[in-house]
Amino acid sequence: MADVLVLYYSASGSVRALAGAVARGIASVEGMHARVRTVPKVATVIDKLAPAVPSEGAPYVDARDLEECVGLALGSPTRFGNMAAPLKHFIDGLGPEWSRGTLAGKPAAVFSSTATMHGGQEVTLVSMMVPLLHHGMLIVGLPYTEPELNSTRSGGTPYGATHVSGTANDRPVSDEEARLAFALGKRLASVAKKLAP
Repeated sequence: MADVLVLYYSASGSVRALAGAVARGIASVEGMHARVRTVPKVATVIDKLAPAVPSEGAPYVDARDLEECVGLALGSPTRFGNMAAPLKHFIDGLGPEWSRGTLAGKPAAVFSSTATMHGGQEVTLVSMMVPLLHHGMLIVGLPYTEPELNSTRSGGTPYGATHVSGTANDRPVSDEEARLAFALGKRLASVAKKLAP
């Protein structure tokens, strides 16, 4: 089995739900497995250490996950058209991996969630692609051959899977959004399988 890393930060659970659908899409490809990881919150209090292991959900990512995986799905809520600070903080610390070319030549995909339909989904996805391109990754999107991309009334873009959670975070991931996230994971895993040594 080859692993594809599903790395995300989720503040309220929406991105975690998308990550689950992406992971199921990855696992649907024969010989492929999703390795789901998250990043810790960025703490403003620096005199008290946070637990080294999250109390629930996916374990925290480490450099070994990047080295061992044959692809990467990166997910974040949108923050003013950009990824959330905890995920950006992790990516900003990948200088050694960049200099070694750890991610070069591997495929990557991105996914996000916003509170509103016009909350910056697409620009967030594109901004998430930029550091991945600096690492030499090959970006995989969602083609319009996915029927839900033409019919969705909520999340979903050709740049990656998305979700609209509502300003009160009261909208669960819709069936269309879940199918698009699944399709993104499946497409990423299929490409990773073809590219893997």
